Amino acid sequence: MIVPLVMTVIMIALDLIIFTLNIRAGVILAIGAAAFVALTAISYFVLRHEVIEEITDYSAGHDVIQEKSLNEMPVPYALTDQSGHIFWSNLAFAQMVGKENNKKGKIHDIFPDFGKKLLDKEVDRSSKYIHVLGEVNKRTKETEVFNYRVEMRRIRLGEAFSDDLDKLSEEEIRKFQDENTMVAMYFFDETRVSQIKAEIDNQKLVAGLIYIDNYEEVLESADEVKHSLLLTLVDRRINKLLSSLDAIIKKIEKDKYVLFFQQKYLQKLINTKFSILDDIRSINVGNEMAMTLSIALAVNCDSYVDAYETASQMMDLALGRGGDQAVIKDGENVSYYGGKSQVVEKNTRVKARVKAHALREIMETKETIFIMGHKIPDTDSIGSAIGIYRMAKTLQKNVHIVLDEESTSVRQLLSKVREDPEYEKDMIINSEKALSLAEDKKAMLVVVDVNRPSYTECEELLKKLHTIVVIDHHRRMKDSIRSATLSYIEPYASSSCELVAEILQYVATKPKLRPVEADAMYSGILIDTNNFVVQTGVRTFEAAAFLRRSGADVTRVRKIFRDSLETYQIRAKAVSNSELFEKDFAISTLDGRNLDSPSVLGAQVANQLLNIEGIKASFVLTKTADKVFVSARSIDEINVQVIMEKIGGGGHMTVAGAQLKDITLKEAKEMIKSLLLRMRQEGEL
Repeated sequence: MIVPLVMTVIMIALDLIIFTLNIRAGVILAIGAAAFVALTAISYFVLRHEVIEEITDYSAGHDVIQEKSLNEMPVPYALTDQSGHIFWSNLAFAQMVGKENNKKGKIHDIFPDFGKKLLDKEVDRSSKYIHVLGEVNKRTKETEVFNYRVEMRRIRLGEAFSDDLDKLSEEEIRKFQDENTMVAMYFFDETRVSQIKAEIDNQKLVAGLIYIDNYEEVLESADEVKHSLLLTLVDRRINKLLSSLDAIIKKIEKDKYVLFFQQKYLQKLINTKFSILDDIRSINVGNEMAMTLSIALAVNCDSYVDAYETASQMMDLALGRGGDQAVIKDGENVSYYGGKSQVVEKNTRVKARVKAHALREIMETKETIFIMGHKIPDTDSIGSAIGIYRMAKTLQKNVHIVLDEESTSVRQLLSKVREDPEYEKDMIINSEKALSLAEDKKAMLVVVDVNRPSYTECEELLKKLHTIVVIDHHRRMKDSIRSATLSYIEPYASSSCELVAEILQYVATKPKLRPVEADAMYSGILIDTNNFVVQTGVRTFEAAAFLRRSGADVTRVRKIFRDSLETYQIRAKAVSNSELFEKDFAISTLDGRNLDSPSVLGAQVANQLLNIEGIKASFVLTKTADKVFVSARSIDEINVQVIMEKIGGGGHMTVAGAQLKDITLKEAKEMIKSLLLRMRQEGEL
């Protein structure tokens, strides 16, 4: 109606102009304009009803078509409120869930994968994967699990009344929108896509390596006539296992194998928990020492070359953890299996001599040397640091030991060092001072008694210095220091002080230890072996003998370990409050928030609990301000290192620990109990 109205205005304006020029023409034009207006008005009033009816019919028809299209859309569709109540769904949705389920009021009643809340207030769209059990054959009632990708979109009904919402407060608007919000859900069947993806994953290559850990040692312990029989049995059992995996295996050296198989067989191997490790260990043809294997597998790598290189890295990790275990790397995830046997001590000292020579060469190229142990240091950490200090000073280098906090276990030892005028005042510095003195090209860092960056005294120093040497006796973890120029990590060793003592004997400059330095290293061995009882081998006593010859005095060391009466009473109370769990485990708790060096005290209590008859492993939980320290100890039957790895810790077979954050003592105790029960049920203990 706008066009006739505009035309009428134009005609009236023209008529006024023409009327001033020619009255007769103006009258004629006026009559024509009046007739035009009259006809337009008549048409509007006569046809108005028909026009409205036509528009209404079109609109209604469009809605019907739209609703029919949505209802018959092959993609399942449902409309719910924020709490999951179903308002409307199409035929495809009914076919997917069944007519009976379609009558249910809540979406999470039909699909338990959905929670009570579908979308957060700040989120307008989201995706979720669910599994639906559907019938594929009505006659046989055969069912199949279908995988659906659910796309959820928020529909805000309040937006249609934006003018009215302007009159409300922000809180009223928010409440109105929450109450008038709907969620549109689209279900896309991705079952076939998942099946194809699974088929592709199953056909991926898994590269692996198998090493015999103690080849030479086992052959030396057996009669020469039985060597061929022993090796034949090992080859036969390895090939028997891998033949069931349709694997290709090739012996590349006398004690090394390389293998390749499809990923679909990996789960079969995992389900057996790598029983091949136990099978090989059980072979006995007169050999005094059991043979052990290390297995490394690389999964989901970008290329075959990358898979082989990753398997080699995992083998280094397996050997660094003591061998007799399988390590699998899948992307960024590393899994461990086995590792139940005690690490075999190596008789040869070739490696120690090579490492000592390499360490000396690195030190000679630097001007400043920093030495760092772990947080809350013990005597092994300080003793090994002092041993490296003496080696560096013999080479006439500037040496600093990085230490932020002194524990009670090392306070007396450090006080003797500070009282000696022959030591520089800046021998021991804090992390802040070390970072200010560190210069990449002229400095290096020696890390002792720890191989995990987060456990070191100053993690930032690792990032600042590129020349790093690691000397440790703890088993490697997946987050071990990877940027080390030189690593000497031997899990068979009793302590880091033992490794440093061997290095000092083989280094060409022959550093001469002072009595206080020999005392420090001797005390480190003494505390980590629990007075030469735990993790002690021939080389441990030889290192102790070297330190005794260097001036270590047993009486002075004994005085270092004396405790106050209060500390002794706290330790005795923790022992008396211990709980016997599953007949084999002793568990105790200790509130160390007001104690100095509570984790050291917890370790002492754990060692004492092993003296109880029938106890196979002990666990002491020590509460500090923001952490719970778990000290785990065993004698020989239980591998506490495997247990602690389950909660992010690590250590040795008989000595291990972990740190738990944001947890109470009661919660930590229940965690340990449930973990022990689960591992025992699954046959891991």
